[in-house]
Amino acid sequence: MSRTEPEFDAFADRYDQLLRDPIRDRFVGADSQFFHVRKYDLIRDFYRRYATDTKPLTMLDIGCGRGELLKLLRGNFAEAAGCDLSQEMLESGRVAEAGIDVRLQISPTSIPFEDARFDLVTAVCVYHHVALYDRDALTADVRRVLKPGGVFALIEHNPYNPATRTIVSRTPVDADAVLLRPIAARRLLARAGFSVLEHRYFLYLPKGVYNKWKILESLLRRVPLGGQYAFFGSFRNSLRNRQL
Repeated sequence: MSRTEPEFDAFADRYDQLLRDPIRDRFVGADSQFFHVRKYDLIRDFYRRYATDTKPLTMLDIGCGRGELLKLLRGNFAEAAGCDLSQEMLESGRVAEAGIDVRLQISPTSIPFEDARFDLVTAVCVYHHVALYDRDALTADVRRVLKPGGVFALIEHNPYNPATRTIVSRTPVDADAVLLRPIAARRLLARAGFSVLEHRYFLYLPKGVYNKWKILESLLRRVPLGGQYAFFGSFRNSLRNRQL
């Protein structure tokens, strides 16, 4: 998302192949869907902790790519929408054919939806592709499309995890990546007026172990060595006092 002419158009037809890496493959086996399921679990668990029914809520996934997360979450929200700079990625995932409102994002800093439209906005492994000078503007536009009290879920690769750094360094689709440190993500949210509701690390456990011992990831959530991390932020917050 750092360029107005997205290089992801060229990656769309071989995206899965370009993501292959020996460390990554050992972590999930042949099922790369596991990474999307983990974000799905993370978001659902967040709303459960705040005793919030998501069925009446609307959500937007920016940088949605082929829409894997949208397809998982759409049944949990009244509306699920997405946008991406790459038309080829949107088309290769057949997101619109799944009945999801997806729009081409013309500018890296401008989200093609109306003001105060969504209750949840997600950005999953998007910001490390956003140029440093564009990150504040994009975050400000996230706030624009959120309803007051809405939630922004910012999920990123954890640069403190050696395996993550190694995988990113040799993955072609991450050739332009500048990883976002957690402290930088927190400051980014603060400059846009967000208060942090939660911050957690995840993706410690490979798929087989996670499926048997999910509780372990929850116990490790504050240890800054997970493969990725998540911030949940809000402004004019309506959730803080509802946490169980």
